[in-house]
Amino acid sequence: MGSLGPIHWIIVAVVVLLLFGGRGKLSGIMGDAAKGIRAFKDGLKDDTSSEVADNKAKGSLPRTESEAEELRKS
Repeated sequence: MGSLGPIHWIIVAVVVLLLFGGRGKLSGIMGDAAKGIRAFKDGLKDDTSSEVADNKAKGSLPRTESEAEELRKS
């Protein structure tokens, strides 16, 4: 009951080949997920820099102490 027979090893090998094979679906899905995460991070970087510039141009209230200091000095 504790040992694996030849049929079990064949099933395990087939599952491993399907999941991690050269043209397997899992490798393609993980590659797409990595591209999506990278695009999301790049989008966050772009939005925050333009958002701060827009807020300063519109004269909105400062959100941090450093922004309040900059407004006091101006």
